[in-house]
Amino acid sequence: MALAALLVAAFVINLDTTIVNVALPTLVRELHASNSQLQWIVDAYNLVFAALLLVSGSLSDRVGRKGMLLAGLAVLGVASIAGGLTATPGQLIVARCFMGLGAAMVFPATLSLISNIFTGRAERAQAIGLWGATAGVAVALGPIVGGWLLEGFSWSSIFFAMAPVAALGAAMVAYSVPTSRDPHAPKTDRGGFALSTAAIALLIFTIIEAPEYGWGSARSVAGFAVGAVLLAAFIAWERGMSEPMLDVSLFRNPRFAAASASVTIAFFALFGFIFLITQFFQFFKNYSPLSTGVHLLPVATAVGVASVLGTKLAVRFGTKLVVASGLAMMAAFYAWVSTASATLAYSTIAIQMVLFGIGMGFTSAPATEAIMGVVPTAKAGVGSAVNDTTRLLGGTLGVALIGSVYASLYGSRLTTLLPHTHPPRLATTAHSSAGAALIVAEHLRQAGHATLATSLSQATNAAFFHGFSAGNLLAAGVAGAGVLMALCLLPAQPLVVSSDKRSGEAIGSHARSAAN
Repeated sequence: MALAALLVAAFVINLDTTIVNVALPTLVRELHASNSQLQWIVDAYNLVFAALLLVSGSLSDRVGRKGMLLAGLAVLGVASIAGGLTATPGQLIVARCFMGLGAAMVFPATLSLISNIFTGRAERAQAIGLWGATAGVAVALGPIVGGWLLEGFSWSSIFFAMAPVAALGAAMVAYSVPTSRDPHAPKTDRGGFALSTAAIALLIFTIIEAPEYGWGSARSVAGFAVGAVLLAAFIAWERGMSEPMLDVSLFRNPRFAAASASVTIAFFALFGFIFLITQFFQFFKNYSPLSTGVHLLPVATAVGVASVLGTKLAVRFGTKLVVASGLAMMAAFYAWVSTASATLAYSTIAIQMVLFGIGMGFTSAPATEAIMGVVPTAKAGVGSAVNDTTRLLGGTLGVALIGSVYASLYGSRLTTLLPHTHPPRLATTAHSSAGAALIVAEHLRQAGHATLATSLSQATNAAFFHGFSAGNLLAAGVAGAGVLMALCLLPAQPLVVSSDKRSGEAIGSHARSAAN
């Protein structure tokens, strides 16, 4: 029951990362949101979520993981209701910030509690596999749930629906999850809190904004430079502390460092895949938002099954083999899907997505189990926060970098292919997105300009798949580099039996009475 409660809590957090995306066109009509405001309705959640993960993970170790989890679910539920009641884009962005705060309080606590409740490696691996499966399925189900709600209700239902799920999770946690905290928690590391929050927030913010202003612009370069300085200052501060918030020496352990890098690569690929494939489905397969989500079910199913199976295989055959195999499958998927065209049959796409889902499950869940196996249970909240931060950092980078490559090549190829006879306003609209270009082409066709419409459609098709192919090849290259990294750096098995390191943890009276 405790595991079920923690999985519900993890589910609602991951669902909230993607459920809002299908509502963006509706928000344009209902709230008159601009493109910039739409971006921040999505990104405000991820920015606050990522920035406060390390702080929340450390505080959960100190003040109690169950209490932090319950408080986070309460914040998330109230903020979701507030989001549904907003009347302007600015108000909704503020509500999304508080949803991100709730998510940061909840997500590290779920994984750290699993690590404390399930102390044997085999049972912990199985529990983390289910946790990883829940997270992957929730990300894929977000568009499905959102599309279904939008078809029957207003856009507010997207946010109102999160509150009862959060309340259910809180009730289950309150009833079944044992109390847990670090019995030797050090004094609050205020400097570490401030530096880690500032460094991660600035890096994520710069990654989000870089595609708009240019990766080589003065603004982007300055953002990355200051972020790197703050990160270096955080590391120096933590190394100088007798009781640091994060023991940075953990990154000298190849099992911890290589597993963290593997998680980053996996989510770089996952979010880059979702960014590209949703456009492919909606623009060239003419699927509705709900239908797009339904057609992504092969990925959700494969990730769910492979996450559970992957952790079992890692215990038996070694983390190195399973994670490297998963990354190799992801690299093969991206190389294969880079050859796609508008006429590609969905049956082939489904097979490709199953390959990707298996690779994702074999990479993310076993790597997470490796990370949590290195960290002492007393510091599980911080270990979980590191794992979660790498997920968000990888996902944000995936959308930004793959999206930038796609957008740049789409725009340049469209400029080359569009005849000079096309009106400038039409060309400008076509450059904004492939979807906008195809809508304009349909309007031209209905107005009797068949030749102009055909030339625009053909140019858009060629430009989209030019950028689509390059974005996928970039992801394939990153996943391929991850294979080499995992083979060279990731140990097959823990160098120290994790149970030897798991002492001194305070499990509350609920757990003791349950054991009795």
